Amino acid sequence: MMTLSTQQSEEDSQYILVAKADNARNVSNVLKAVHFKDKELATVFASENGLKVTVEDSKSVQANAFIQAGIFQEYVIQEQSATFMVNLTILLECLTIFGTGTPGVTPALKMCYGGYGTPLLLLLEENGVVTDCSIKTLEPEETLDFNFSGANVINKIIMKSECLKDAFQELDMTSEVLEILMSPDKPYFRLSTFGNAGSAHSDFPKDSDLVESFQCTQTQSNRYKLVLLKPTIKALMSSTKVSIRTDNRGFLSLQYMIRNEDGQICFVEYYCAPDEEQEEDYD
Repeated sequence: MMTLSTQQSEEDSQYILVAKADNARNVSNVLKAVHFKDKELATVFASENGLKVTVEDSKSVQANAFIQAGIFQEYVIQEQSATFMVNLTILLECLTIFGTGTPGVTPALKMCYGGYGTPLLLLLEENGVVTDCSIKTLEPEETLDFNFSGANVINKIIMKSECLKDAFQELDMTSEVLEILMSPDKPYFRLSTFGNAGSAHSDFPKDSDLVESFQCTQTQSNRYKLVLLKPTIKALMSSTKVSIRTDNRGFLSLQYMIRNEDGQICFVEYYCAPDEEQEEDYD
């Protein structure tokens, strides 16, 4: 065990949040999945259940990374909840300050937050070398509420990620939109692009071994800006399973299940609004 994860400090009592992990990569790998661009601000919600890190883009897409309290060897929060904004690019640079490291050697992490207006403090240790970072926090802004309710979900498919990985590699990324068709009848689940080389389709039969659950109640076809969905490929490549849901408004929810280096499960979730302008143009 690394010293950071076992040492107790009297100073810890001054912080409202203290989280220690034997392997900092279990945190950084999940955060990389929601890192859209440089100088990106993320809203961190801390509760007794763990950390929820939210990133938004263009008021049309939202990504949430869930790092459960159980991912940490020690997780203490003194208040019911704490919320702050932080530069996600800087946070990731600090978490990966030791680089990819030596095989079998993992950097330990201690993360502390003292409350409103205080910086986020990180202590990282690898092979006896300790680095401490202080990251300025900002007052949190209100995040988008996509009002995505399970009661309004029309269609839901759970599948192994490998087949979606192949499909995304075959799609024409010169297309402005990705069309997603979900239906109780053939073709069941289809991804389509409309790029410079023409139309491209990927179909998935509902009885495929890679499809774990198929619950489609009505035929639904929606288009989404491909530029907004491209960042989700990071999470897809790290995931083992994906849940794809659409509600009665055509809003899209993608939930990725990511298994970390210690075999623990984390989740990354994306919400994306349908591209109404493109719908009108194609009509």
